[in-house]
Amino acid sequence: MMTANEIDDILRQYPEAGRDALIPILQDVQDIQGYLSKDAVVRIGECLKLPPSKIYGVATFYNQFRFQPQGRFHIQVCRGTACHVKGSAAVLDRLQRELGVASGETTRDGIFSLEVVACIGACGLAPVISVNGEFHAKLTPDSVVDVLNEYRQKAESSAHA
Repeated sequence: MMTANEIDDILRQYPEAGRDALIPILQDVQDIQGYLSKDAVVRIGECLKLPPSKIYGVATFYNQFRFQPQGRFHIQVCRGTACHVKGSAAVLDRLQRELGVASGETTRDGIFSLEVVACIGACGLAPVISVNGEFHAKLTPDSVVDVLNEYRQKAESSAHA
């Protein structure tokens, strides 16, 4: 998590900032912190003289902003037309059940985060997911469990190294 000083360093880059600087400030904070923490939102609000509710209102309008840190393995599930037709809804459902999280959430252990995206651009591989940029193609609800287990083993082996 960012310190108040780190947030202030970003805010100093926007002298006399007003509401028009909110999105670039949020982007800068998220670039460094990986997400928008409650502390960051409060501090930005103090600087811009905006209530945190206004900042959350703006940030939740744009799907680029996150309010939780991403997991070590960030899973993106494609829900484009080709993936939808080939069964990505069932793959997503299985991921949510296996991980115990919904899209936009991170598992309690911080290993996985889940995100639904409109299209990954790999229609010929449908249904497809991306884990930290690595594609896994032609998935089924059962085969996606194998993918999760592969990443669980990676997490476990690095924890013991």
